[in-house]
Amino acid sequence: MIYRNLGNTGLKVSEIALGCEGFAELSAKESRKRMEQAMSYGVNFFDMYASSPKLRDNMGYAIKGHRDDLIIQGHLCSTWKNEQYLRTRNIEEVRESFEDLMKRLDTDYIDIGMIHYIDAEEDFHQVFDGPVMEYALELKKQGRIKHIGMSSHNPAVAKMAVETGLIEVLMFSINPSYDMQPPTEDVEQLWADEVYMESYHNQDASRTELYELCEKMGVGIDVMKAFGGGDLLDEELSPFGKTFTVNQCIHYALTRPAVGAIMGGFRSEENLKEMVAYEMATEEEKDYANVLSGLERHSFEGHCMYCGHCAPCPKGIDVASVTKYLNLAVAQGEVPETVREHYKLLNHHADECIACGSCEKNCPFGVKIIDNMKRAAKLFG
Repeated sequence: MIYRNLGNTGLKVSEIALGCEGFAELSAKESRKRMEQAMSYGVNFFDMYASSPKLRDNMGYAIKGHRDDLIIQGHLCSTWKNEQYLRTRNIEEVRESFEDLMKRLDTDYIDIGMIHYIDAEEDFHQVFDGPVMEYALELKKQGRIKHIGMSSHNPAVAKMAVETGLIEVLMFSINPSYDMQPPTEDVEQLWADEVYMESYHNQDASRTELYELCEKMGVGIDVMKAFGGGDLLDEELSPFGKTFTVNQCIHYALTRPAVGAIMGGFRSEENLKEMVAYEMATEEEKDYANVLSGLERHSFEGHCMYCGHCAPCPKGIDVASVTKYLNLAVAQGEVPETVREHYKLLNHHADECIACGSCEKNCPFGVKIIDNMKRAAKLFG
């Protein structure tokens, strides 16, 4: 296992790290076995976003006796209400959930206190200018969290957070497909030859700027969605029309500036072995250029790029977000807890679609949006 500096935190993290999704259906004993398997491969870094009391209890048992050997990333603003995970900005709920996390993990400190899931500018200001950030700074002063982090999928908002100087770790979604998506609604940039041919991976400038800013400011990045929710591993779902291997996806993410680790879901021991096998892969097996190079055009036709051109919907549905959550669920063959709850947070849902077709007329990629809304309504209820 190779260990990397996580920005300027002083933490040395395994570049293959452990998400908590794969523990959701396991018993306490099974969780401990899975954790010890990961540690036997050299994994020393794991993320704990989940708020389920049972999962937290199981993870507490899994790390018992190993606390000093692990770097734990625990999330603020992830709470448990009405028997389900929810994101919250209510400071009393934030405090209560954090104390519950500490108690169930049986630890007196968290290495990284990760402020959970900020994608909107309004939400950014609510958190950074309000009691949530005050609480995070209070916990850091007390030594109960060693470093403050934030998770996001939006490069513009992530850049704003990094520029405050308040966060030391960014949990961000990085993969070849996401890195091609523009930060604005100027979708023509996706097709412009002078932009497309700029480099073999056509990385969008705003994302490049974010990664380079993190490198410059010593903000470490740990990566989520390195496989695009599984899309990049499936030829039919991949927007490239070609599949990437696990090794290629990992290598792509690890070669971005400031990246310290890739978080893996590890839903089985085989998943775990497949990811840690990256450490022994040849340079040829890691090389993702052979997938991206030679493509005169990126194949966007029929694939939602979440550009927002489908708006406005007369019923107020955020079509791009609904489609994103649908695609994530389809790719994984189930509805993950986070996807379900993020879908619920939307102001309007797929079952409100009246099939007027205005979104399909606006879509530059020929996506069958009405069919997607029907599928999402059936899948999410």
